[in-house]
Amino acid sequence: MTKKFSFADGDRKYTCHIEGLAGRPEAWWWFEVSGDSHRYAPFQAARGDTEASVRDRIVAYYQNMLTRRAEPARSWHNRGQPRPAAAATTPPEGNGTPA
Repeated sequence: MTKKFSFADGDRKYTCHIEGLAGRPEAWWWFEVSGDSHRYAPFQAARGDTEASVRDRIVAYYQNMLTRRAEPARSWHNRGQPRPAAAATTPPEGNGTPA
């Protein structure tokens, strides 16, 4: 497996290479995408990696990330607190006059 390659998917160009992370002995697949100023290292390099398998994983990862970014932000207000019980919508039994 080559340690560097590029490919196009739709209107995006991906550039991929293997590089280590600071202070770690493992090698990771890093990639950059045209039109995005960030670079990503989502996968550890493995002996059986092929250009096709890495390409498929990177495209799936990036598409999933774009989908998550497009979702509305979740509210973390009152996280972990139970929701209040819904108000009763049916009138109490009886004729509705006080006893």
